[in-house]
Amino acid sequence: MRNRLFILLLCGLAVPTVCQTQAAKKSLAPGAPDKALAQKIWDGWNSLNPDKTAPFYARGQHTFFDVAPLRYSSWDEYASGVKKEFADYKAAKFIVNDDLEIHPAGDYAWGASTVKFDMTRTSGKRELGQFRWTVVWHKQDGQWLIVHEHVSMPAE
Repeated sequence: MRNRLFILLLCGLAVPTVCQTQAAKKSLAPGAPDKALAQKIWDGWNSLNPDKTAPFYARGQHTFFDVAPLRYSSWDEYASGVKKEFADYKAAKFIVNDDLEIHPAGDYAWGASTVKFDMTRTSGKRELGQFRWTVVWHKQDGQWLIVHEHVSMPAE
C-alpha cells in the first residue's frame, strides 16, 4: 500500500513538472524559426535557382559550407557557386526530415536536420539520398536570416 501511495504521489508531482517544461520550451522564443520555415527554404532550393532562396540568407561576410566546393564566404559567392554546381541538373526535390531540431537563443537560433533529396541530372540520371544540414539564423529587422549553413553528405 505504501509503495502504491508513493508511486501515485510521484506521478502527481511529475505531471505538472513535464507540463511546465513543455510550456517553458514553447515560450523561449516566440516567432523563432520552425519546420515550416526550414521546409520553405528547401522548397526554394527545389527550383535549383539561388535567387529563389536569396531572401532567406543574410548579406555580407558569412560562412556557408556546402557539399562542393567546400566553403563560401558570402551569400553572393554562395549563389554564384551553387549555380555552377546545379548547372548539370534539371530537377530537384528536397524534404526536411522529422529529425529537425531548432534551438532558439535570443536573436539567434540554430537548427540541425537531415534532408532527403531527389535530383535529376540533365542526362536523365536520378540521384536519391540524404544529407546533413546545420543552420544558424539571426533575426535582422524582424526577419530570420541564415548567417551560417553547413550542408554535407555522409561518407560512402
